[in-house]
Amino acid sequence: MLEQLESDYNCANAGDDLHRLLQEAEQLRGLANASSDDRERLNRVENQIHFIRNKCSIPHES
Repeated sequence: MLEQLESDYNCANAGDDLHRLLQEAEQLRGLANASSDDRERLNRVENQIHFIRNKCSIPHES
């Protein structure tokens, strides 16, 4: 998870950031016994993914 995303996020970082966030989200989704903290972290990671995609006009991959 990224520490902080601001409205002035630099889209030049989007490729690397999205790659890391997508990997982290996949790991969190794969937890068999996810705690409430794990689910909350997954929610924050997914929100960051959506923010970057929207901010940088990156289409959602199917």
